[in-house]
Amino acid sequence: MRNSLPVLEFSADLAIGYASPLARTTSGISLGAGTHFLLGRNGRGKTTLLRTIADSLRPLAGSLKKSGTVRFLPENLGFDPYLNAVDILRSLAAPGRLAASLKLAREVELDLEKPYGRLSTGNRRKLHLLVAEFSTPEDQAALLLLDEPFSGLDAHAREAFETHWLASSPSILRVVSCHPDYDAMPMASALVIRDQTLCHQTAGTQTWSDLKALLN
Repeated sequence: MRNSLPVLEFSADLAIGYASPLARTTSGISLGAGTHFLLGRNGRGKTTLLRTIADSLRPLAGSLKKSGTVRFLPENLGFDPYLNAVDILRSLAAPGRLAASLKLAREVELDLEKPYGRLSTGNRRKLHLLVAEFSTPEDQAALLLLDEPFSGLDAHAREAFETHWLASSPSILRVVSCHPDYDAMPMASALVIRDQTLCHQTAGTQTWSDLKALLN
């Protein structure tokens, strides 16, 4: 039986940061299933927001509400250098999801037999994304928090993951922090941090080209 659908809500007075706020909301934000990009210049609070959602940081003010299992993929994730990619996926893929993870691994040209310690930066990133995507049962609500997942990925791999996201289960909500590298990248839903304010920009036709002018 399917669990409740994923939900992520920020109160209208949410503030994130450390000793002082990096960003605040000025109105409530509610996100549902699908992919929501997190945009902002370096140091504006993107990773801080992901850590706050993942409960490794407390909000400085306000609150957030979550429904679903949280998976946080940081930039510095690592595995035992002697384990190969296929063994890592066998260990961490949710029941019934190994075959799908291996299929996508082959699509993105990940060398499944090579030890983790010998994988290139880009191939490690592919493996990290596969673990994040397939470690939760398909019928279980999940929030995937992905911090710069495109770092080191070639265009072919990036497009394969974007295609997977579009076709994946409605039980998954993704927040994807990234610095896009092509103007036509579709971003129907985007959390934007500018002027120490976190806002939600949504339009079915908007792209990175439309949004990048908002950053400061």
